[in-house]
Amino acid sequence: MKKHIRASALILSLLLTLSLVLTGCGGKKTTIQIAVPNDTTNEARALLLLEANGIIKLKEGAGITATKNDIADNPYNVEIVEAEAAQLPNVLKDVDYAVINSNFAINAGLNPVKDSLLIEGGASAYANILAVKEGREKEPVVLALVAALQSQAVADFIAQQYGGSVVSTVATPGDGYDASLDYAALNGAAITVAASPTPHAEILAVAKDILAAKGITLTVQEFNDYVVPNTVVEDGTLDANYFQHVPYLDDFNAEQGTHIVSVAGIHVEPMGLYGGKQSDLGALGK
Repeated sequence: MKKHIRASALILSLLLTLSLVLTGCGGKKTTIQIAVPNDTTNEARALLLLEANGIIKLKEGAGITATKNDIADNPYNVEIVEAEAAQLPNVLKDVDYAVINSNFAINAGLNPVKDSLLIEGGASAYANILAVKEGREKEPVVLALVAALQSQAVADFIAQQYGGSVVSTVATPGDGYDASLDYAALNGAAITVAASPTPHAEILAVAKDILAAKGITLTVQEFNDYVVPNTVVEDGTLDANYFQHVPYLDDFNAEQGTHIVSVAGIHVEPMGLYGGKQSDLGALGK
């Protein structure tokens, strides 16, 4: 009888130990899916946002080129799902959370200030820029566009239209015109710009009116991806683009062998974490 009791106790002990082992190994731990942009710099930016909020920890030295392979500590059992940046609003319903660029969030009807669960600070390192092919930086029509985009009228539009979802990075906005330019000679000039629909094309509409007052025609062609706007500037199809930040441009040039340069920073779009299957941060211990 005593042997039977001891055997039963031993079996129960083994079962309890096995249960604890499985729990400790994640056997009963739910995976939390977070979708992030799949381009190098924006994926890193998303991961840095998660790290800043204690959701993951990256390997020491991981920076703007970090990927999910650089995650060193993952206490909430997060699965990083990489997706094209423009598709993240569509992916959101199928994952727990997604880190979305503000331009795509706004275009999908999300308000980064009100709807995001976490949001970046307005880091000027990610200021969205006007860019042209190397060698065209000083062309008068390009400088005229820079002055228009760095105007008080554009800064006011950004503040009023986006309420903090988009933030001007121009320290001292001007009147929209460059005093060094001969605008009479530019009467009849034209410039074409590739841009994301929101907010870039909307901001360019303000600049368009400023340039039109001097007889300069601005034409905007909208794109929903992060590749073609650079290739059409590189091959000369369009004169400039306005959609990206410098870290992305530097990485693109290095990978594609393109020769595109920044001529001016205009605004920053804080990247945010949005709820999909989860409506709050409870699954992440927040």
